[in-house]
Amino acid sequence: LACFVPGMLMLGSRSLPKEDVDAKWEPLAEKLTQTCNKMYTKTASGLSPDVYYFDVDDKGDGMTPGNDVNLLRPEAAEALYYRWYYTGDHKYRKMAHSMFQAFEKHAKTKYGYSETEDLDSTHPLIRNSQESFWLAETLKYLYLIQAPRNTLDLDKWVLNTEAQPLPIVDK
Repeated sequence: LACFVPGMLMLGSRSLPKEDVDAKWEPLAEKLTQTCNKMYTKTASGLSPDVYYFDVDDKGDGMTPGNDVNLLRPEAAEALYYRWYYTGDHKYRKMAHSMFQAFEKHAKTKYGYSETEDLDSTHPLIRNSQESFWLAETLKYLYLIQAPRNTLDLDKWVLNTEAQPLPIVDK
């Protein structure tokens, strides 16, 4: 769930008055986005476990899966979207495409998509459950990353916690 933080940092960095913005926000958002993406690329299936533990004293990457389940959550895709929107760097599109391809390959079912488990396998198990946030948020962010950047003008719209666009109303 913490992977929403890069998007929050990017949105704050680009929309708050300059005197309220910390110069560390955008570099931190980049590092956190890379970490969130690595949660996906680290497994054989390309799907991220829902929980990770971090050990800053670990000599490797310090990332240990806390479970073996992907719940189709949107937060990593959200981070990629805000980084793409504000930087225009195509690497975020590539990351999002890889993420979507993993969902297509391992989570797609006859009538939708499913949570998965045994993620470090090349054939994760289907759990036969799909939360509404998959459609409302995850797929929306993955679509917006591939759409032209002006599809949703974040100077005129804000995405609420359920990724529903709401118009920004002037005072």
